[in-house]
Amino acid sequence: MRTQVVIVGAGPAGLLLAHLLRLEGVHAVVLETRHREHVLGRIRAGVLEPGTVEVLREAGLGTRLDRVGLEHQGFSLRFDGTEHRIALSGLTGKPITVYGQQEVVRDLLDAAEPEPCFGVSDVALHDVTTDRPSVTFTDTDGVRRTLHCDVIAGCDGFHGVSRNVVPATRFERTFPHSWLGILAKSAPAHDELVYAHHERGFALHSMRSPELTRLYLQVEPGERLEDWPDERIWDELATRLGAPCEPGPVVEKGITAMRAHVAEPMRHGRLFLAGDAAHIVPPTGAKGLNLAVADVRLLSRALTALLLHGEEGDALSYSDIRLRGAWRAERFSTEMTELLHRSADPFEQRLSLARLRRIASSAAAATALAQDYVGISEDA
Repeated sequence: MRTQVVIVGAGPAGLLLAHLLRLEGVHAVVLETRHREHVLGRIRAGVLEPGTVEVLREAGLGTRLDRVGLEHQGFSLRFDGTEHRIALSGLTGKPITVYGQQEVVRDLLDAAEPEPCFGVSDVALHDVTTDRPSVTFTDTDGVRRTLHCDVIAGCDGFHGVSRNVVPATRFERTFPHSWLGILAKSAPAHDELVYAHHERGFALHSMRSPELTRLYLQVEPGERLEDWPDERIWDELATRLGAPCEPGPVVEKGITAMRAHVAEPMRHGRLFLAGDAAHIVPPTGAKGLNLAVADVRLLSRALTALLLHGEEGDALSYSDIRLRGAWRAERFSTEMTELLHRSADPFEQRLSLARLRRIASSAAAATALAQDYVGISEDA
């Protein structure tokens, strides 16, 4: 068995990379240890930067996005008992789009040719520092297979096998709080996203559609879901957001630890990392999916140049370029996390309020925040 590119992982990074390569005439096989239903059922990020929307449209994946995606011209910050709107379009000329990651994955799977190999196991990468790498795996019939290729793309996330093959320096931070998130069948209580800084902790009001609301609460590390019945969650959301949300059936509930991680470099020989296999950002800045799309947009161009034209320049510079983007996202996501979450340190808590008040009173500070949020950077 042989292909030009083996992509490990059928999340949005891996599926989009395969799609972009196919459009350029590069053949790729996608391997995924989970089953199709699991991949489609993962509820993740839902805020798309304009650059991400542009990539999806250019790749022919914008039909449903344009029909049901929710374009937002701004978002709100609530603190000190007041609300201040960040007018993204007014400050930057660009909106963001609310469209769930699972919807992006659905669009990619509908367009996939060939279908990813789901449910494989015992995936192993070999000879990545040579020009004849390969990947071995066990298929769903229990048969051990070997895929020979020119390049391997590790898009299998933080817990996948790819990242451990790269002899990388790892930079990590664990934040002293977690997020309790719910997805509820209820109409959103606000037309745009609301980020709330409250003495009881951070809260976020988001949405996935006019009928589905996505809501988050800051909780302590180690808290258990059983300590948070639905009634308590709705009451706490109303307190922190300063207005009641319309309660509805909760269809998903979970607690997520907040952490940051960057692996340097993102390339080792003929193995290239993209998405969560290379970096994880705290979710406050809504950068994870957008960062993965930026990775594979550049990687698809680099591999096309390498495999079709023998040009190595973009492949050799891929890691350096995308690490700069990763650290920009880490900087902004960390700043947003520290800005909005309750700190146990009274000094830090007062600093957060001072920063929020400056954003509310300074056009320059609000513009800088808006530019970071929509993905505009002076050093991009």
